[in-house]
Amino acid sequence: MEASIKNHAPVNGLQMYYEIYGEGSMPLVLVHGGGSTIESCFSKLIPLLSRHTKVIAIELQAHGRTGDRDTPESFKQDADDVAGLLKYLQIEKADLLGFSNGGTTALQVAIRYPEVVNKLIPVSAAYRRDGFMDGFFEGMANVTIDHMPGQLKEAYLAVTPSAEGLQTMFEKDRQRMVDFKDIPDELLQGIKAPTLFMVAQNDVMSVEHTLQMVRLVEGSQLVVLPGIHGGFIGEVCTATPGSKMPEVTVGIVREFLKG
Repeated sequence: MEASIKNHAPVNGLQMYYEIYGEGSMPLVLVHGGGSTIESCFSKLIPLLSRHTKVIAIELQAHGRTGDRDTPESFKQDADDVAGLLKYLQIEKADLLGFSNGGTTALQVAIRYPEVVNKLIPVSAAYRRDGFMDGFFEGMANVTIDHMPGQLKEAYLAVTPSAEGLQTMFEKDRQRMVDFKDIPDELLQGIKAPTLFMVAQNDVMSVEHTLQMVRLVEGSQLVVLPGIHGGFIGEVCTATPGSKMPEVTVGIVREFLKG
């Protein structure tokens, strides 16, 4: 399905890119992971989801077609930008699905702007440094753009053909993770939106870490699916050709949203 709208919105000093697909009274906002574009993160999910609901896919600071500003990236600022876009679009309330770093951003939206979140789906999200696989932060401190997956580089350059922009995105993403700070437990305990946590069995963040979040967010649910980080949503770096896992994922998401 082609997007009905592809546009930029002035949000907190950015020209923030977004696309709208499908129809429905309660939109589902998709928030991509680090280094990603709408296409690289959600191209397998959008055609399936938009058959049943309005989907708003966004690109965050320095990613894809969204501009940059002279500030570091942070999950709190990303949350402010998501909320700012919804305000610009005159959307009072929305469902929210975020993947990886986008899942952590989604948590921050629910913490900072609870009034705008109807239902929350953090996918492969993290809230504490100790939830990541061993060696993650030691490795992150030393990575260069040469370590960035080729599929993500290609996806960025396909929509914004700028080597300088790609380098900036990489550096800001890397620094955001190096500077990652734990979200206090009490802030997660304050989330009241119905929440579905999803994680892969062999993800970058542990199943036990995800279960810790489930225990903190009252009434939340947990789904563990087979595979690795991004596989069950069809993310470009880990998608398996012909896999039905994105359909399984969308089925679970739909059941949660209509429940």
